[in-house]
Amino acid sequence: MALVEVRGVVKKFGDTTVLDGIDFDVEEHQVVCLIGASGSGKSTLLRCINGLEATQEGTVTVVGRKVIQDDIKLNRLRRDVGIVFQAYNLFPHMTVLENVMLAPVKVLHLSKSEAKTRARELLARIGMADKADEYPDRLSGGQQQRVAIVRALAMQPKLMLLDEITSALDPELVNEVLLMMIELAEQGMTMVVATHEMGFARDVAHKVCFLHSGRIIEEGHPKKIFTTPTHERTSEFLRRTLESGQM
Repeated sequence: MALVEVRGVVKKFGDTTVLDGIDFDVEEHQVVCLIGASGSGKSTLLRCINGLEATQEGTVTVVGRKVIQDDIKLNRLRRDVGIVFQAYNLFPHMTVLENVMLAPVKVLHLSKSEAKTRARELLARIGMADKADEYPDRLSGGQQQRVAIVRALAMQPKLMLLDEITSALDPELVNEVLLMMIELAEQGMTMVVATHEMGFARDVAHKVCFLHSGRIIEEGHPKKIFTTPTHERTSEFLRRTLESGQM
């Protein structure tokens, strides 16, 4: 059974259909990249997987549990699913260490000592042990985003959802976040990544899904999608991306 199963999902905001009959699977240890123009539905799909948005039709199953709008069941789901957005959303009044410790203490009921040990180990893995006592406003954008990823990893999730997490960064800071994502992929973390970083999608993903107007109109191995796309919309998107220097 796939770690994530999405079947016939429809999501509307008012009269606007944002997701229009989405079907796709994510296997354990896979990296699946969602690509497509802004407004194609990538971010909304991630939010539906995590239960942040309710769907009008279809089903989403994550780690063997159907995603339904029930607070208790959603809280259980979110223990297994980490999500990171382009806005880092670190708590400004807490140190880096306190940001990473918070959820394991509050949600997993770890002792502060155990949570602190886990947080320090994770920060050391990304070369930020020396930033543990800093406040977020003393960090670069890239460092803040890496802390946001570590904060999600501190919950030991089975699945990570990453929503355009490099798009708000200055170009010189993007690479440090991409390297961290590559390391997670190499460690076998299951990830669904909405991204404009075509190099990452091409080189790291096991599967790429191209979204257009709320539909997955083409999906497959990155080599197939990037070298021999079959849909005209996919070819046009990749051509424009190449011309803009994003590949």
